[in-house]
Amino acid sequence: MLSLMRKKAGSWMVKVILALIVVVFTFWGVGSFRDRQAAVVASVDGMPITYDEYNRAYNGLIDQLNQNPNFTVNDEVIKMLQVKKQALDSIINRRLMLAEADRLGFRISDEELVDMIQSFPAFQRDGKFDNNLYQRIITSLRMTPEGFEQDQRDTILIEKLRAFVAGNVKVSNAEARQRYDWQDATVSIEYLLVAPGTYENVKPSLEELETYYNENKENYKTEPKTKVRYVRFTPRDYMAQADVSEDEIRDYFESNADEFKTPKTVEARHILIGVDPEADDPVVETARRKLLEVLKKVREGTDFTELAKTYSEGPSKDQGGFLGAFKKEEMVKPFADKAFSMEVDEVSDPVRTRFGWHLIKVEKINPPSSQTLDVVTSQIKERLSLEKARALAYDAAEALYDTVFEGEDIEQVASEQKLKVKATGFFDGQGPPEIGAARSQFATAAFALKEMDVSEIIDAGDSYYLLQSIEKQPAGISPLTDVKDKVNADWVKKRQNENAREDAEALLAELKKGTTLSAAGKKHALTPQTAEFFKRNEAIPGIGSESDIAQVAFELTQVKNLAEKVVKGQKGYYLIRLKERRVPDPAGFEVQKDVIVQQLQRQKGFNLYNTFLARLKAGSEIDIKPEFIE
Repeated sequence: MLSLMRKKAGSWMVKVILALIVVVFTFWGVGSFRDRQAAVVASVDGMPITYDEYNRAYNGLIDQLNQNPNFTVNDEVIKMLQVKKQALDSIINRRLMLAEADRLGFRISDEELVDMIQSFPAFQRDGKFDNNLYQRIITSLRMTPEGFEQDQRDTILIEKLRAFVAGNVKVSNAEARQRYDWQDATVSIEYLLVAPGTYENVKPSLEELETYYNENKENYKTEPKTKVRYVRFTPRDYMAQADVSEDEIRDYFESNADEFKTPKTVEARHILIGVDPEADDPVVETARRKLLEVLKKVREGTDFTELAKTYSEGPSKDQGGFLGAFKKEEMVKPFADKAFSMEVDEVSDPVRTRFGWHLIKVEKINPPSSQTLDVVTSQIKERLSLEKARALAYDAAEALYDTVFEGEDIEQVASEQKLKVKATGFFDGQGPPEIGAARSQFATAAFALKEMDVSEIIDAGDSYYLLQSIEKQPAGISPLTDVKDKVNADWVKKRQNENAREDAEALLAELKKGTTLSAAGKKHALTPQTAEFFKRNEAIPGIGSESDIAQVAFELTQVKNLAEKVVKGQKGYYLIRLKERRVPDPAGFEVQKDVIVQQLQRQKGFNLYNTFLARLKAGSEIDIKPEFIE
C-alpha cells in the first residue's frame, strides 16, 4: 500500500487524504494506541528506544521460554530471570554495536546479504532457495521483506564486528598444554554412600506436621490467577465491509507487476568436485583435472546422470545431480551465468564457483511468462479485501479502546457498538486455553492490568484483542487440609535427609581417626564402592554426572586423600577417598591440540567481546526509565 501511495503521491486524491490526516492530528491531538506504542522507554546517546521495540523484544523472550514444555512461565519466573532487563539490554547492546560498526566503517554488501538469506534452510525447498516460500514465511511473521532484510543486514554487521573484536585472540602452546593436562587428567576414587531413602520408618506426628507446615508455608503457595472480559476483532468478520474497486485491483496489479510474472527458469544437472575457496592453486588444478576426466567420459557417450551418481560430491549426487528448475538469482553467479547461456542437452566445460568445479547439463528451459489481470483479479481482490478487513478490525478495536473511560465496564460500551464480549474463567500465567496460540501473549497483557483497566490493543496475528481485568486472585497459601499429603512427603524427605547427613558426618569422623572405608562401612551396613578412572567433565562410573563430587575428587592428593567434608549428591551423602590419579598421555596432546586451541580462542574471544561491550556502555549515555525493568 505504501508503494502505491508513493506512486500516486501526485494525485489529487492522495493530497486530500493527507490533508485530512493533518486536520485530524491538529484538532484531536495525540493519544491513540499507535502513538502510545511510540512511548520512549530508554535512550542510547540520545536515540530513543520505543515501547514498541521493547515490547517486541520482551514478547520474543517470553515466547522462547514458553517453548519449553517443562517450564511454567509466571510472574515469579519472569522476575527471577530478569526478562524485562534482558529484553531492554538486548536492544541497547544491538544499538551500541551497530553504532560502533558504523563508526569503524563496516559495511555489508548486497551479495553477502543475499547469500545469507538464501542459505537459510527455512527458505529452501529441495536444497535450493525458494523465493515464493521466502515471501510466505516473511508475511506469516508479519514483516515486510525490506524490514526482514534490514534486520538481517544489521545482524551480519554485528557478527562482523564481534568477529573483528575477537579475531586477534592468540593462544600459546603452553596455555593449550596446561588446558590439556587439566581437562584430560583422570582419577579413581573409593566411596561410601549414605542414601536418605534407606531410612524407611520415618513418620511425623500431627504436631510435627503442623509445625513444619507453619515454618514452610511459602512452599505451598497457589499461583496468582486473573479473570478478564475481552473483545476479539477478527479481520474475516469485516470482509463484507471491505469493498475493493476495479480501479484498486488494477492499481495493485500495475504497481506489483513482478508478482505476477514467472521469470525464466532452467532445469539442469551438475557434477561437482568440491574445492575449498581458500585452497592452494595445485589443489584447485587437481580438482579441475579430475572433472576433465569426467567430462571426457560424457563426450564419449557415458550417461551424465550415472556419472553424477558416481563422481559428484554435491548433495544432489543421489538424484544424478538433478537440481530441478531454478531462477538465475537462486544460484551463485558463475554457475547461473553459464547455465542460463546454454542450450538444451548442452554440457558445459568446468565452471568454478566457491563450492568447487562444476559440469552443467541443461535439460529444459522454461521461458518467462506473465499472468493477465483477468486471471489474477480474484486473487488480488482477496488480498486487498483482507488488508482492508484487517484495517477495519483494528479501527474497530481502536474505536472501542478510545471510548472506554477509566473504570467503565467494557461490556456496556461494546454492546452500544454491537460488539460481542466474552469472559474467561480464572487462568494462570499460561493463559486461557480457548485463546489458542496467542494465549501466552494474552496472559502477559492480562496480568499487567489492574482491576477494571483496559489493555492496549493486542495484535495476535489472526485477530486483535482488547481485554478488561474483572477480578484477580492473588497468590495465596493453601490450607494444610488441602496439601496434607504433600506436607507429609516433604517432612519425611527432610527427616530422611537429616538422618543421612548426620550418619555420614559421624562416619567421616571415624575415617579421620584412621578407620578404613571397609571397616566403617561394615559397622554401618554399607559397602565401599569404587569409581574407576574418570575425567573432570565426565559422568562418574556408578555415580553419574555430579560436578561437586568430581571437583572434590580432583582436589585430593596421595598425601591428603580423604575428602574433608561429606559431599551431597543426587543419591545421598558421599564420603570420598582418592584411590589413584593419572596424568594424561603427552602424545594425546598433539592429537587434541587444534581443538583445544579453538576452544580457548572461543572462550577468550567471548570474554574479550564482553569487555568490549562493557566499554561501549561505559562510554555511552544510556537513560532507562526504571518502571520498564522493575
